[in-house]
Amino acid sequence: MINKLFLSALCAIILGLNSLASLNAQTLQNNVSSNNPIPLKKVVILTSGLSYFEHSGSVNGSVNFNLPFRLNAVNDALKTLVINDPLSANPSVKYQAENTLVQTLRSLRIDLSDNPDTASILARLKGAQVGIVSSRTFIGRIAGVEYRTSSINFSTVNEPWILLNADEGLISLNLKEVSSIKFIDQEIENDLNRALDLILSSGNSSSRLLNVNLPVSGANARRDVTLSYVIPSPVWKVSYRLDLGTDKPLLQGWAIVDNDSDTDWHGVELSLVSGRPVSFIQALYPPYYVSRPVQPLSIAGTASASVHDRGVELSSPVPAASPAMANDGRMRMSVMAESEEMSTDSAKAYTVTSGAVQTAAGSAAGGQFEFTIKNPVNLDRRMSAMFPLVEIFIDAKKTLIYNGSGRYPRLGAEITNTSGMKLPAGPITVYDKVYSGDALIEFWNEGEKRLISYGEDLSVTASSSSANTRVVSTVKITGGVMSINRNLTYIRTYTFLNSSAATKQLVVEHAKTSNTELISPRAQEQTTSAYRFNLALNANKETVLAVSEQRPISETVALLPLRLDSLLSYSTNQEIPENVRRAFVRAAELRRALDTAETAARDIETQRNRVIADQDRIRRNLEAAGSQTQQGQEYLRRLSALDNEIDKLAADLERANANTRAARTALESYLNGLNI
Repeated sequence: MINKLFLSALCAIILGLNSLASLNAQTLQNNVSSNNPIPLKKVVILTSGLSYFEHSGSVNGSVNFNLPFRLNAVNDALKTLVINDPLSANPSVKYQAENTLVQTLRSLRIDLSDNPDTASILARLKGAQVGIVSSRTFIGRIAGVEYRTSSINFSTVNEPWILLNADEGLISLNLKEVSSIKFIDQEIENDLNRALDLILSSGNSSSRLLNVNLPVSGANARRDVTLSYVIPSPVWKVSYRLDLGTDKPLLQGWAIVDNDSDTDWHGVELSLVSGRPVSFIQALYPPYYVSRPVQPLSIAGTASASVHDRGVELSSPVPAASPAMANDGRMRMSVMAESEEMSTDSAKAYTVTSGAVQTAAGSAAGGQFEFTIKNPVNLDRRMSAMFPLVEIFIDAKKTLIYNGSGRYPRLGAEITNTSGMKLPAGPITVYDKVYSGDALIEFWNEGEKRLISYGEDLSVTASSSSANTRVVSTVKITGGVMSINRNLTYIRTYTFLNSSAATKQLVVEHAKTSNTELISPRAQEQTTSAYRFNLALNANKETVLAVSEQRPISETVALLPLRLDSLLSYSTNQEIPENVRRAFVRAAELRRALDTAETAARDIETQRNRVIADQDRIRRNLEAAGSQTQQGQEYLRRLSALDNEIDKLAADLERANANTRAARTALESYLNGLNI
C-alpha cells in the first residue's frame, strides 16, 4: 500500500531540516550529558580564553558514552583530551569528521546533502519506479520533471510536473496535486531512511559528539577513571574594592565566572588561573590531504643513449662496508630513545596572610598563578556568578598624580600588594567614606607597589611650559674638518597652585624625552616611559618644579668648501672658543685671497673670449669682402692687432691661474694643518 502521509512528512523533514535537527541535537546533547557515567568534578578557567575540564568517577565494566562539544571547540578537544583508565587496554574516541556527512549523503542513491525540494529529489531519481497517489493511484518510472507556467491571481508562476512512464503511457502529474509518493525500489527507500538518520544524528550544526569507548574484559571490573580536556571558554574577570576611609585600607577582590557550557556544575572544584600561556588552534578535526607530485609511468617512454668511460682497476681492495651498512649495501638505521625525568615541584596551597578573610587559596602553577575557590561550586549552565577572591588589609597612601596633561591633578593612591598573591588586572572601585571613583590596575605582582588614580582634585590647578637651549660644549678642528659638540637641554616647568587649606602630596610623572639624560632634579622613581618626582604642595601656595633633560648633538663641517661669509660667521661666533675664532679669521683672509684670484682669472678669461669672438666675426667679414679689396686690407690689419691682444691675454691668464692655484694651495695647507 502506498503511504499517503509520506509526501507531507518528507517535505516537513526537508524544508524544516535545520530546526528539527537543532531541536533533536539539543535533546540528544542534554541526554548524553546527563548519561555520562564520569561526572564533571573540576574546572580550571584561565585568563587566556581556555578552560580545563576534568571528569572523574568510578565505573564498572566496559563503558561507552558521548561527549558533546561545540564546533569551535572540537580541534582543542582532540588536541588536549586525556583519558586515564587503569584497566582499559584499548580505549578509543570516535567521531564523525567534518566533511564525511556531506560525502556520505552524496554517496546514497537519494541525495539530501543540499536540502533539496521534492521536485529536485524526483528529478535526481529519473528511472526509479514509484507509486503516486493523485486523482488515482499510478505506478510507473520517473521520466523527468518539467516546469510549466500557470496564472494564479493575475501572477505567473512555474509549477513542477512529474513525468511518469506508466502502463497507460507517459503521464504528466502536477506535483501540487500529488498526495503521496512511494519508492518501489527498496534500496532507495533504505537510503532515504539512512540519510534522514544521518542528518538527525549530526544534530545541531554548531555541536559535535566524541564517542568515548573504554572496553575491558570481565563484567566486574570496577575502577576509577578520569578524563580531561581543554577547550575555549569565556575568560574569568576580576573586580576590586578599595576602602581608603579607614586606618587600615582594605582591598577586596571578586572573581566573575561564566558557565556558557551545556553542563550544569554541581559540586565542582573551581580554580582560576592568571597568566599568559602559549596556546593555538590546529585543524585536527577536518580531514587533511597532502598534495603529491604526479610522476610519469615507469613503463612509458624510451631510454636515452649514454656513453660509458673506460674503467681502471684499483691497486687497493674496495673498502669494507662500515658496521652501519647492511649486507645488501643499504644503510641500517637505529633509533636511540632518551628518557628524561621531569621533576615538578608540587605547589603548596596557602591561605592569605594573617588578618585577612580566607576566600580563595593561591598557589604557583607552572609559571602562572592559581586561585582555588574554598568550597565546591554549583552553577547552572548559561549562568554567571561572582566568587570572593581576596580580602586583605594593604599598605596604601593617598596622593595626587599629575602626568603633564589636563588642568587638575588626579586623585590617587600608592598601594602595595601585601596579599602574597599575584593578582590579575581589573577595575578597582575606590571608597573614601563615600564612593570616590574607579581605577584600573594591570597585573599586580606580590610585593609590588603601584599607583592608581580615580578622579580629579579640583582644589589644585596645574600648568606646564616647555623650553630648550643649545650650548656648545667642545669644538675640534683636525684635517680640515671641524667637529662641534652641543648639549641640547629640554626644560619642562610645572606650576601647581594648592587652593585648599591642607598640605597635599603630589607625584609628578614626567614623560621621558628620547635619547636624553635627566640633569635635575633627582627623580624618586622611574618607569620605562616616565620619571616620578614627589612634591609637597603647601596650603594656599604655589609650587614650581623644573625638570631638565639633556641630549648631546654632534655636527661635522668640512672647512674647505665653506664660503667667505660662513668663515666670517664662525670667526665672530661667541659660542666658539677664542683660539678657534682666530683660526677662522686667518682662514677667512686666505679664502678672500683665493676668491680675489679666482675673480681676476675669470675676468681675464671673459675678456679673452670676447676678443676671440671679435676675431671670428672679422674673419667672416674678410671672407665676404675679399682680401684684395680696401675693406679686406682693413680687416687684415685688425686681425693682426687682435692676435697680439689674444697673445697678451693668454699670458695674463696663465699668471692669474697660477695665482689662483697658489691661493688655493695656501688655504688647503692652512686648513689641513690646523689641529685645535
